[in-house]
Amino acid sequence: MENTTAEQAGEAIAAVDRAQRQVAAEVGLPRIYWWGMAAGWLALGLIDQFGPAWLTVVGTLGFGMGHSAFAARLLGGRRRTDRLQVSAAVAGRRVPFVVVGMLLGLVGVTIFAAMTLRADDAGHPTLWAAALTAAVTGFGGPEILRTLLRWSRA
Repeated sequence: MENTTAEQAGEAIAAVDRAQRQVAAEVGLPRIYWWGMAAGWLALGLIDQFGPAWLTVVGTLGFGMGHSAFAARLLGGRRRTDRLQVSAAVAGRRVPFVVVGMLLGLVGVTIFAAMTLRADDAGHPTLWAAALTAAVTGFGGPEILRTLLRWSRA
């Protein structure tokens, strides 16, 4: 290592930086997380559509608490698969904020869709709105999160 030139050192640092960015790009939440969210969303839509109002409130609170307990470990963004675990410095500290922001955006989409469907006198508007959001979450959750993380440079 005595004969390392400045160029070689710069290339080595650039290679390490590229490798770190590649690993950070793989960080995310497992697909089962997104399908669990989709199932919960659909269940809340069913409860809201066909159950009493108090059950909707209890279900929403229960879903929120269950999600918080389950996702607390995952929202650090450091577990992608069983074989990959990176430090928070590599994963980025903004990942939990991006995920929460995304979920709040999905809540807004659900409310907007339900209000639009209700104004159009559609049958079961909250169920259809929940189904729409569940489909978006289940099928597109990882891709949406990846895009939001890239946009936010998290």
